[in-house]
Amino acid sequence: MKKKLVSILIIVAMTAFLAVGCKKEEGLTKITLNEVAHSIFYAPMYVAFEEGYFEEEGLKVTLVNGLGADKTMTAVISGEAEIGFMGAEASIYVYNEGADDYVVNFAQLTQRAGNFLVTRDLNEDFKWENVKGKTVIGGRKGGMPEMVFEYILKKQGIDPAKDLTIVQNIDFGLTSQAFAAGQGDYTIEFEPQATALELEGAGKVAASLGVESGKVPYTAFSAKKSYIEKNPKVIEGFTNALQKGMDYVGTHTPEEIAKVIQPQFAETDKEKLVKIVTRYYEQDTWKDNLIFEEDSLNLLQDILDMAGELTDRVPYDAIINRTFAEKAAKK
Repeated sequence: MKKKLVSILIIVAMTAFLAVGCKKEEGLTKITLNEVAHSIFYAPMYVAFEEGYFEEEGLKVTLVNGLGADKTMTAVISGEAEIGFMGAEASIYVYNEGADDYVVNFAQLTQRAGNFLVTRDLNEDFKWENVKGKTVIGGRKGGMPEMVFEYILKKQGIDPAKDLTIVQNIDFGLTSQAFAAGQGDYTIEFEPQATALELEGAGKVAASLGVESGKVPYTAFSAKKSYIEKNPKVIEGFTNALQKGMDYVGTHTPEEIAKVIQPQFAETDKEKLVKIVTRYYEQDTWKDNLIFEEDSLNLLQDILDMAGELTDRVPYDAIINRTFAEKAAKK
């Protein structure tokens, strides 16, 4: 499936309009950021938006929800977006397909998985062996949510292919509705969907995949190699703004963080937002800096390999540029 996806991306890139250049507006450079999903999981980025950190760095950033890594990668490859925010596995797939102008990761935001295993049994005393023989609504094959879930299962001595049924044909964003409607014994959900299911009495968070998996390079910011080479000041300013968001999250309480990002989640009431931010805060979701370390990429490729999704291991220096993150961390 990933080969078909990446082939489509390459075709899109070849037939796309000329790469989007940097446009000026009132002294600010306009760029588009395409995010894989709009989730409280990515709080430091939204702090950067709401606190005006991008503008401080001379950037006017338009945020677009890509609704999935495949769509986000397509937007970056085609030039529709200058920067993408998604799982770094997508850049590995593109590189291994032989793309000339492949995508390079320059900043890592999250260091743990941000989703949760939700059970239908509100009284369940959860143990991982409980999923044996059950049906779990999972994620897209080859995507980080699904691969990390299967990585955890294998760590627990559970065979994802034989010991349970994983549903993978439900569109991203519709899994919680399917679960609430009665499908599955468990579902894998990000926030705010996990908490919403709890508040509706439709389920209960049984386990945090972020805690169970350990530290994993879950999401990163990336751009085409050519764009980074031609626009280093844009990437530098963008990374500096993100680091300010990281610093804010690292020095403020969940209540303060929730208050700042509230405009990004107008449909989520204050109490629920604080609860969700606290959940991510307490499991050490966010890094202190944005540097994508080599051992993190090695772990990611180990996970892909275990999932049968890695054709060849990709050199660290090929798809990771740590220059901007290192510079931002020293400010």
